Parts: sequence; structure tokens; C-alpha cells
Amino acid sequence: MEENLKQLQLPGNDIIKIAIYGPESTGKTTLSNQLAVHFNTEWAPEFARDYLQQKWDSKKEICTPDDLLPIAIGQIKLENSALQKANNYLFVDTCLMTTKVFSEIYYGYCDSKLDKAARKHKYDLFFLTDIDVPWEKDDLRDSPNDREITLEKFKQALIENNKPFIVLSGNPETRFQKAIAIIEGLSKAKKLGFSSHDFLQILDSEVPITKIEKQLSIYKNGISKANLNRPAIINDGILKLADEEFQSYSSLFDSKKDNFKLKKFIPASGAASRMFKFLNEFLNEFDLEKETINAYINRNNAIELTIFLAGLEKFPFYKAIENKLLEDFPDFKSWNKDQQNYYFVKLMLDENHFNFSNKPKGVLPFHQYQNQIVTPIEEHLKESVLYASANGVSNLHFTVSETHKSQFESTLMNVKSNIEETSGTTINIVFSHQKKHTDSLAVDSQNKPFRNENGELVFRPGGHGALIENLNSLDADIVYIKNIDNVIQNEAETIAFYKKGLAGLLIELQGKVNSYLSKIDSIVENETSELFNFIENQLNYKVNPDFSKYTLENKISYLKEILNRPIRVCGMVKNEGEPGGGPFWVTDANGNTTLQIVESAQIDFSNEKQTLIASNASHFNPVDLVCGLKDFNGSKFDFRNFIDHNSGFIVEKTKFGKPIKAYELPGLWNGAMANWITIFVEVPLITFNPVKTVNDLLKPAHQNH
Repeated sequence: MEENLKQLQLPGNDIIKIAIYGPESTGKTTLSNQLAVHFNTEWAPEFARDYLQQKWDSKKEICTPDDLLPIAIGQIKLENSALQKANNYLFVDTCLMTTKVFSEIYYGYCDSKLDKAARKHKYDLFFLTDIDVPWEKDDLRDSPNDREITLEKFKQALIENNKPFIVLSGNPETRFQKAIAIIEGLSKAKKLGFSSHDFLQILDSEVPITKIEKQLSIYKNGISKANLNRPAIINDGILKLADEEFQSYSSLFDSKKDNFKLKKFIPASGAASRMFKFLNEFLNEFDLEKETINAYINRNNAIELTIFLAGLEKFPFYKAIENKLLEDFPDFKSWNKDQQNYYFVKLMLDENHFNFSNKPKGVLPFHQYQNQIVTPIEEHLKESVLYASANGVSNLHFTVSETHKSQFESTLMNVKSNIEETSGTTINIVFSHQKKHTDSLAVDSQNKPFRNENGELVFRPGGHGALIENLNSLDADIVYIKNIDNVIQNEAETIAFYKKGLAGLLIELQGKVNSYLSKIDSIVENETSELFNFIENQLNYKVNPDFSKYTLENKISYLKEILNRPIRVCGMVKNEGEPGGGPFWVTDANGNTTLQIVESAQIDFSNEKQTLIASNASHFNPVDLVCGLKDFNGSKFDFRNFIDHNSGFIVEKTKFGKPIKAYELPGLWNGAMANWITIFVEVPLITFNPVKTVNDLLKPAHQNH
């Protein structure tokens, strides 16, 4: 008997077996037939239907427990027969698991041989057909009223037996199209070496299997580095404006701003863990009972800790933490200095207390004013009403992680109305999250998919380059981009002056570009030189040397392609040793040399020439961008068409104590904007005051004077 219940295994057989499974009258037979025809292969019909119909027709008898084993054996014979003729796929209309579930529903038990076979039989995927289609009566169907309960029992059987399944809902055509896409994805996943359960996890991650295939190829083959041609410097890629010119552009912006929908875009995802990294290391490695803090500092050359402790009373959060220590430990002031300092750091980072390293930077206390402590969120709001408002409205868009959104909302609740009242400006705030489909699959040192302790695949966020998707969804004409931690104390008016200047320059250039584009199709030969000079001298784009040889039609097509792109005006500060990206002339694979913001991770420091070019860079990118999002017709560009997909990063991290590699997408202001019209403008250092570590809060720009 058990021999008859065996599932056939053909030597070298790589046929993907799909079980169409679910309650009665849910479209299983229709779908099985459709899929077999579509994939030009076999399907195994439901043996029980013919068996029981014949029994009813001949004896007017319904199914009994004695029928279940013959039905199961008959079903397996049909499947095994179809499998031998199948072409890549086999579709099975019901299976032994169906018989097992119906046995338990109708008779309260299942024969042990049938139960064992049903659990043991393997299919690459189960399609659990939903009950959202009409129930159709026939001689064998008898349960139109318990469909929800029945469906749940079918589903629970799959879960209990760890079977890979997907619920198929919708009308027959919708189910059919869904099933085709899923099967094609499963087939690709299998070829890449993933299991059915891996495939389900990939579907849940929303990362397309085609992207995972590309990521695995990138891990294997690496990513080419940027080909630096030369650094961008003043008068060679970087525009230097006099204060009078900034004033002129700022005034132009003020006169035109009400014609535009403005928005401030603030990347603010992630926790502030890096900001407190050296303090977490101190807590993990220091033993208060065995050594002094001074000994720890000498042993680890912990200069950052020395600076932190020396400036302790200058931090905006000092009083709040000290007061809490005095509340919890009334004799705190009598402790020795090492005890006080250790418990100060411990309370500041403890997840049950201030928990600073697990909070987003945006809600941390950054600045101490006379009567209040202010977070970066509040500083951004105060800035926005000064330079990112039009018609009495200021629009802000924060990209945050889902786990941090509530903290942003509660912080905003306390400050937004006050700033609106003081400024007379209505502030609209929108949040978005990094989209799941932009994540990347992590791999180990051998480029094999990395798995957690449960054997599941590990996905990581694709880096801030993923935010090009969020930017792409904005409804705005002009967008300011500024990082959450790049705020300053007491100088909002100064910041606004330079921001408005950059925006005024953008408006002027965009006006010229749009003017040229509106009449470009009707220009004559002698007018192309004017456009040529504008592109080279004002847009910093080097036109192809063979341009003069083009026909007029090809010249127009070429110039139109150069002009019809989103524009970004980027503030650049003099490089004073801050880590990060800078402005360079970069030559691409086609020989075109364009202005780009290049991260250090993109530079090949093993190449002497590239290292020399990088060392001669004079400026730094403070992520101070003003962007024009619409074309000359007023339609929004699709930014996904302007990405250099070959400019991503491979980063090395640690997960569960093991080394992993992860792919990060081309950076938001690096490769993700590689094909934008790019203008670099020098701005004063006062406009760039990021807080990368907590000690940056001790710098003059973050202290009240």
C-alpha cells in the first residue's frame, strides 16, 4: 500500500512541481489547465472527482473513509504518469494534502498511511486558491456555507507542515496572470540556487528576483571605480559668486518664488548609533572596578572620549542627564569623577533611559538656547520658513524609518505650531520610508547568500541612493535637499541667504534652458553656436568634439538630449579634511567628461594617478542641493532614467559576529543624479556643520554665544 503512495522521482529530474490546492469550488481545475497550456506542459487532474462521480452515478453513494486510500493511490498514479511526460513544469489539480485535510474535516481523523504520505510528498510550491470566487453547486459539492473555516484549515495544514505556499486571490484571469509571474520568478530563483522557501522570503522582501540576480553578479564581478579626470576647482567646474551676485540671485528667488511649488527634502532615516560609537565601545570595554578612565584612554588612544569628557558641561543634554542621575542617586555629587562620568555615559545610552544611540538624530537635543533645547527637526523647520516657503506655505518631506516615525511626530507636535505662529507660515510635513524593493541581499565572504541563525536570507537597506525613489514621488517644482544633521545655531538667516542664492541661480538657468527647449526644433544652423556656448560655458557640459560635423537634425537632437534633464545646483565648501564626497570631472565609459560628486568609496586609491587627483581636490560636498524637478513643459522628470547604475558600492559589515558584504545603490547625490545638469557653486563654510559624532556638538557652530 505504501509503495503505491510514493511520489515518483526521476533521475536528474529538475521539473518544477506546482500543487493547486484549496477548498472545493475555488477554480483549481481551471487554473491547472490554463497553466499547463501556457507553459506547454502536463497537468494531473483530480482523481477523486471522476472516482466519486462514478460512485454517485452508479450507486447514488457519497464518499466514505474507505474511499480515501484508493483516491490517494489513484491521485499519485496520475501525478507520476504526468510527471514522466512533463516539460519543465508539472501542475497538479489537488494533491494528497487536500485528501488529508478533507478527511480530517469530514471524519475527524486521517489514515496514518495517507497522513504520512501527504506530509512527505514535496512540491516546489502550493497555490492555495482563495474563496473569493462564486461557489458552484454540483453532485459532489456540499459545503457552501463554511468556506472561510474550510479555507483556514487548508492554510493551517500547510503552515504546520512547513509547505511553501502562496494564496491566490482575484478573478480567474487575475489569478492566472499572478500565477504566471510567480512561476517565472520561482524558476529563476531555482536556477540561482534558492529554495522555494527562499523564494517566498524574496517575494515578501519585494526585491525583484532580477535585481537579486544582478546583485549576485556584482558581488562576483565587483564594481568599477570612478575614472577621475581632474578635480573640480574654482573656474574649472566650480562657480565662485561675489556677495553682490548672491544678493542678486537671492532677490531673484524672492521675486519669483510664489510661482513655484517649493519643498525641502530631508534624508533622516536610521538611528544615531555612529554618533555615539566611541562611547558604546567605552561602555563595552571599560571596567570601572579594574581601571581608571585615564588608563582606558591611554590604553586605547581614546582621544574622542577625552574630548567628550572635557566638554561634558557644554552639551545641550548635560543638565537633563545630570538631574536624572541626582534623582536616581542622591549622593551622586559625592562620587569620584570616574564614577560620575561612567554613569553619565551609561544613563545617556541605556535603552531604558535616554537611549540616545538608538534614537534618530532628528529628535536628539542639538542646541542649547537661552530658554530651550532644540532638536535638528526644529532647526529645519525654522530654516524652511525662511527659504523654502512660498505663498505663506512651507512644505517639508522627511524620509524616516518606520520605527522612528512616531518619535518625529511627537517631537513635531511640540514645536510646529510655535514656529507657524511666530513666522506666519503654514508648515506642511510629510513622511516617507525607504522602499523595501530597494533593499539588497547580503552575502558572505564567498559571495554566497548570507543567512541568519534560522537559515533565512538577510536583506539590508540599499543605502541613501534608494531615496531617489522617494524624491521621484514628490509633487514640487523646486526641492531643497539637506541632511538632517546639517543644522547650525543662531545663523538661520545666513543659511537662508545662501540657500536662496542657489535657488535664484537655478531659476535663472532653468529659465534659459526652458527657453532654448521651447524653440529648439525651429532653430537654424547659425543659431546652434549660441546654444553650444551656453551648454559649455554655463552648464559645464563638454559637447562632443565631432559636433560641428553633425547634420542640423542631429545637432538639434543631440542638444535637446543635453538640455532636457533635471537640474541641480550644489553648494560646495572648501575641503577642511571632512570625510565624504567631493566635486570632480569624471570620464565615463563613452569618453564623456562630466561634473560629478564622487564618494571616497568610488575612488581607486590603488591607482597612483587617481590618488593624486583625489588629493588635489579643493572642495567638499556638504549635501546642499537645490533641484529643478520639471521639464520645459511642466511635466515631472522620471529620475530613474538619469541614474548611473554602475556607480553603486559594495560595503563590508558585520552581522551576528560574521563578516558580510552588501550592495548599496548609487548614492542619492552621486550616481543616482549622475546624468542631471550639474552646477557647482562655492558657499561659505558656515553653511556646512554636520554632526557625525557627538563631539561635533562642541564646535562653535553648535554652541550658543
